Amino acid sequence: MTNHFRHVLALALTAALSTAALAQTATYQNPVIDTSLPDPTVIRAQDGYFYLYATENIRNVPIYRSSDLVTWRYMGTCFTDRTRPQMVPGGSVWAPDINYIDGQYVLYYSKSTWGGEWECGIGVATAQKPTGPFTDHGKLFISSEIGVQNSIDPFFIEEDDGRKYLFWGSFRGIYGIELSADGLSVKPGAEKVQIAGTLTEGTYIYKHDGYYYLFGSAGTCCEGLNSTYRVVVARSEELFGPYLNKAGFEALENNFTPLLQKSNKVVGPGHNSEIVQDDAGQYWMLYHGFDAADPDAGRKVYMDQITWDKTGWPQIRNRQPSSSAAAPIFGEAAVSQPSVPAADDVRAVYSLTGQLTESPAASIVIEQYADGRARKVALK
Repeated sequence: MTNHFRHVLALALTAALSTAALAQTATYQNPVIDTSLPDPTVIRAQDGYFYLYATENIRNVPIYRSSDLVTWRYMGTCFTDRTRPQMVPGGSVWAPDINYIDGQYVLYYSKSTWGGEWECGIGVATAQKPTGPFTDHGKLFISSEIGVQNSIDPFFIEEDDGRKYLFWGSFRGIYGIELSADGLSVKPGAEKVQIAGTLTEGTYIYKHDGYYYLFGSAGTCCEGLNSTYRVVVARSEELFGPYLNKAGFEALENNFTPLLQKSNKVVGPGHNSEIVQDDAGQYWMLYHGFDAADPDAGRKVYMDQITWDKTGWPQIRNRQPSSSAAAPIFGEAAVSQPSVPAADDVRAVYSLTGQLTESPAASIVIEQYADGRARKVALK
């Protein structure tokens, strides 16, 4: 590389960082919801708003709405005392999973009593609007019926061919099974398949650049400042595995790669929601955690950005919850947002995987970064 080229490259990188810093002036503070909402699940609905649902510390399953993932408004509940699910009488509704399937909102949920690991199960409810009312369709299965102890924490995924699957489990193995075409029952004759061992619960699978990423939460979820909850990840080229950690060892043998752990301000971060993208293409993960300064308030909702390293693995800065960070970008701000990484992620700027070329107009074009996003910065 010539001295001239090094000089122009340095100018390009400096300008890229400066432009990004100016564009990303909006920030947010964690927690984004200062209320106990364990095990959040999030969807961007057909009306353009984000909706969040959670384990029912607010009875009958709370619903929150946001336009920007930062400011949330309580909208009501999925059920009433009259319409709440009747399976597992006396149980609570835990760890819902919201989806939009064939023109309706489909909510998978767990119903359980604490310690009732063979009596708990997973059910499903539907609604025409994200705010409900939701109509319960009853159980998909109970632990004793499906042969999986502690059958809670459902997660739904639909493949490109339209086939639908449910994954579930909590510290007794993670399993998956095919669902019917409408997603409201187990497909007749389908057999469950184990994809991970006994380390995790809170299953979430995200497909990115040819891999399926299996996110889970390990440790104790609910012991306040003594909680050891944390988020871990493994990946596979196939939906049903084998899932491997970054070192190549199997998730079936409880091998995962760490993603998120406690900080001095947040204890027990885990049970992440769906990964969602803002209008600028950035990835965001919401999850619960105990505020170390206010642990009796329960598990509040936090958010952090996910980026992807040069080998394709997800990462969160410092592997810890942030206190404050650049906010997600939506609407007109996303249209005007320069295609460069955030100013606080310098490593992404220097980890170039594309070509740097000098144009006829004496411009430098940075074509791609390690996280895979296309980036173009031209200087006169």
